[in-house]
Amino acid sequence: MGIRERLSGNEATAIAMKQINPDVVAAFPITPSTEIPQYFSSFVADGVVDTEFIAVESEHSAMSACIGAQAAGGRAMTATSANGLAYMWEALYIAASSRLPIVLAAVNRALSGPINIHNDHSDTMGARDSGWIQIYSENNQEAYDNMLMAHRIGEHPDVMLPVMVCQDGFITSHAIENIELVEDEKVKAFVGEYKPAQYLLDRENPISVGPLDLQMHYFEHKRQQAQAMANAKKVILEVAEEFYKLTGRKYGLFEEYKTDDADVAIVVMNSTAGTVKYVVDQYRAKGLKVGLIKPRVFRPFPVDELAEALSKFKAVAVLDKADSFNAAGGPLFTEITSALFTKGIFGPKVINYIFGLGGRDVKADDIQVAYDKLLEIASTGKVDSVYNYLGVRE
Repeated sequence: MGIRERLSGNEATAIAMKQINPDVVAAFPITPSTEIPQYFSSFVADGVVDTEFIAVESEHSAMSACIGAQAAGGRAMTATSANGLAYMWEALYIAASSRLPIVLAAVNRALSGPINIHNDHSDTMGARDSGWIQIYSENNQEAYDNMLMAHRIGEHPDVMLPVMVCQDGFITSHAIENIELVEDEKVKAFVGEYKPAQYLLDRENPISVGPLDLQMHYFEHKRQQAQAMANAKKVILEVAEEFYKLTGRKYGLFEEYKTDDADVAIVVMNSTAGTVKYVVDQYRAKGLKVGLIKPRVFRPFPVDELAEALSKFKAVAVLDKADSFNAAGGPLFTEITSALFTKGIFGPKVINYIFGLGGRDVKADDIQVAYDKLLEIASTGKVDSVYNYLGVRE
């Protein structure tokens, strides 16, 4: 049995960091992730961890300090949101291309402008091509569990990439839920020590990190980086299987909820999946065959697995809590439709809803609108609009 607690998502993440006991945490406060380094700094002050806590002057400096610490051979972590993640932009790419498995707690918040401190996914979706593994969390338990698995994934010798663990700002970061923690000694054994094959402070085997990389080698290094991301999919599943044996909590690349006999399905990430599950149960009670697919891993994108899972439905609605401003659909939608096309799957009719931008509430009524439209499409085979907005005043 684990340790039963009542914690907010930020507290749960900070406790996971305490149990991991990294060598360095560098952070700059930004709502709604501020509490994570704030809680963690109290662990440092109380001598509960051995971590060097660096209070920097900006998020760019926070990521730069993590890059230096990880390159030197240490295990580094940080946390941020929205504009803080954007301020790290340059350094995000450097961390990934330098193959430094830093772990970042990303508390999702709308990316300015206009200025907004509430939840959507525009921040991490904007960073989706930076080379970081991205794992999304429906609730506080998942945020905690994903943090415990993150180092094992990123530090695997076949991967060596940074990992961001995402959760919804305020909705999970500040809401208190029942949670089951893993005992400290079990976390320590599960996560293990960081033992990089190469690092800057190894005097016997000197290396360079982040040197000038021109036409002769840059392309090959990017190809290796892409291969590492592809390798991560297998590693994510292996680590999840070990975690299941440790805790009894099972994770995959995505979760399927009541999809076995479903005619239609919604695809959505993070906390909104909880609302969708509630509506699924209501519709099932009426005899309507609806289901949910909740992607957990967005990078690497599980093309084969998602395409196969979606192939059995008559109609699918992909809900994006971020817009791509491409006049064609949100980021999750365009990736899913690309996956279906490349795998030659043309059966399901697929539509997109942009929802919840800037923290706009998504209610059961909104989800019902999407399911009703899907059931209509499944019945008629006709799609009148592919790219839609849900819960907005037009």
